[in-house]
Order: sequence, then C-alpha cells, then structure tokens
Amino acid sequence: MSVFSGTEGYLFLLRWGHFLAGVTWIGLLYYFNLVQVPFFAETDAATKSNATQKLVPRALWWFRWGAMLTFLTGAAMLLVRGAQGGADVWRSAWGVWILSGAGLGTLMFLNVWLVIWPNQKIVIASAAAAAGGGQADPRAAGAGRRAFLASRTNAMFSVPMLFFMGAATHLPLALTASKWTFAVVATLVVLLLEGNALAGSTGPSKKPLETVSSVIGSGFVLTAVLYVLAVALL
Repeated sequence: MSVFSGTEGYLFLLRWGHFLAGVTWIGLLYYFNLVQVPFFAETDAATKSNATQKLVPRALWWFRWGAMLTFLTGAAMLLVRGAQGGADVWRSAWGVWILSGAGLGTLMFLNVWLVIWPNQKIVIASAAAAAGGGQADPRAAGAGRRAFLASRTNAMFSVPMLFFMGAATHLPLALTASKWTFAVVATLVVLLLEGNALAGSTGPSKKPLETVSSVIGSGFVLTAVLYVLAVALL
C-alpha cells in the first residue's frame, strides 16, 4: 500500500508543496527587502536601470507565482482539515494559531498581486522607456513607493505569520475565553499597519519600515503584541 494513499498522503503532498513555494516566496521577499533595496539606494542610476529592466522582472516572476502556489496549497490544506474535523477544528488552539497565520499570509498574498506587482510593472515599463530614449512614466515614483511600502509591510507580517504557523503544532495554547475578541482586536492592529502600506508617499517624510532594522524590529514587536493579545484574550 502506498504511503501517499488516502487523505493524509494528499495532505503531506500539499504541505510539501506549501513549504517549497513558501520558501521561494518568502526567500525572495527577504532578498528584495534586505539585499536589493539597500543596493539600489547605493548604486548608480545606470546600474539600477539595467537591473530594474532585466533582474527585477525575473525575480518578481518567481516571487508572485511562489506567493500564488503558497496561497493555493495553504487554502487546500485548510479545506481538507476542515472537512476532516468539522467546525470544532477551528475552535481548537491549533485552529486559532493556524487561522492567525493564514490570515496574515492571505493579506501578504493580496499585497503581492494587488499592490506590489501592479506598481512594479509601472516602474519596470518606465525604466525600459527611459533606457530606450523615451520619457519616464511620471507615475513611476509613486508606484515605486507604494510597492516599497507594501513589500516592507509583507516582510514585517512574515515574522508573526511564520510564528503562528509553527505555533499551531509546537506551542499549545489554553483557550478559556471567546475567540472573537482576539480575532477583532488582532485584525484591527494588522489592518492599521496595512493602511500604512496602502497610503504610499512620494514625499521626503520618513515612515515606519523605512530601514532594514526597522522592518526586522517591527516584525518581532508585532509578533510579541499579537502573542500577548492571544494569551490575554483567549
């Protein structure tokens, strides 16, 4: 009998695909935020333009489709687990943790496809037009800023997202109260931070997540805040 037969075998294959796609997606997210953005800030205009036309599109292809496959395999696993355990599975500690991580991951996925990629297409097309002797797109600066803030926000969200995913199996939580209070408060905190990503800015003012150190620090602070809320409210 094959070890991949039955529901558990399918779940394992989905989880494996989820891990592979997730490593691709989040690995490139960290590359963009920890490596590429600081490099672009220091390099000359010609090098930045060349990389924007030739390197960035390749990286973004793997980035956005890694996000897509991560989301689809994750959603499929949740559907299977829900079919297996019924409504009670979502009322368990596992359900609270995994849905918290999945909620953050879904928001990150939406940022990729609805904010980062559409705005990066404008930036890439503008660089190609300028390199070919045409006019740069006046929307490029604003688009680049919105993509930057959304990517920074995703990097911040990735820290608690990965924490909750691991906690589902490895960090038991005693549930003593209604889960709705935690869900509402945590959602408000996350959406407040998401609002900063969607606002965008082309002005000189500094915003949270501007530097690599602030991204890393904010990710751990957000994780601590959400964990304390979970312990206090559940």
